[in-house]
Amino acid sequence: MAYRLGRPGADPRPAELAMRIGLGGQPARGSCRTLPAGLALALLAALAGCRPDLAPPGAPTGWPAASARHWQWQWQLDGVLDPEVEAEVFVLDPVDTTAAQTAELRSRDRRLVCQVHVGSVHRSDPDESRYPAQVRGAAAAGTGRSWLDVRRWDIVRPVLADRFRLCRGKGFGAVVFADADGYDRRSGFPLEFDDQLTFNRRAATLARSLDLSPGLLGNLRQVAALAPDFDFAVNEECVRLTQCDKLLPFADAGKPVFHVEYTGATTDFCVTSVGYGFASIRKNRILDAWRLPCPAP
Repeated sequence: MAYRLGRPGADPRPAELAMRIGLGGQPARGSCRTLPAGLALALLAALAGCRPDLAPPGAPTGWPAASARHWQWQWQLDGVLDPEVEAEVFVLDPVDTTAAQTAELRSRDRRLVCQVHVGSVHRSDPDESRYPAQVRGAAAAGTGRSWLDVRRWDIVRPVLADRFRLCRGKGFGAVVFADADGYDRRSGFPLEFDDQLTFNRRAATLARSLDLSPGLLGNLRQVAALAPDFDFAVNEECVRLTQCDKLLPFADAGKPVFHVEYTGATTDFCVTSVGYGFASIRKNRILDAWRLPCPAP
């Protein structure tokens, strides 16, 4: 997996939970009843009027503020992609996901976000050889990734641009930046807070120039400064870590926060995360197809 987060083994769940869950915490498949033709047409018209418009191919994904609290989303980087998951937003690996898969998801009116590691490189990345030794730093423990010297925009930019073009070419309309916090890690470089801010803003501008909506994964210490530059945020375990308040610059601006917890019952963490205005789900740490969403507010 070229751009996958380096995560340890799966978090096993009871058999009765290991199923695909649909909107509102209900199974995605179930029995159906036939409606009268007139009523069915009326319902379809109402639904079409409520659904935010999907960006056409070649346009960046839009995130209507009125929908920020109501998105259902999926984050899958492992296993066979399940296109039938009842989610409107999919965060996927741009290398492993095929153009045929993105076309199918777009035919279902799904918003597609590619995850790109902007501040690190993995030894299995197809463009790994394009990063010279001078910009490779310390290894990120347990991930197989090495941190990059993001101050060298002249070297990093062309590689990122091609990664973003890959996303755009496969039909993604948005990109979420992983490893955008090397300054706060043991990167092997003397990166400062402002070095990281400059890089992240440059990368966001680059994504927009290539018709991708930029999003930020993690990097909570810079959220207040970067929220105006990004369209959405993805967060891991802010409830468990008691950090959800740090994401309010996004939520208060009407920008979506896609949040995941890996432990605990949805009945426990959803009260907190949905209260903050986040779109929240429970996932296995390997980020396979299984998900358990919080009920929509």
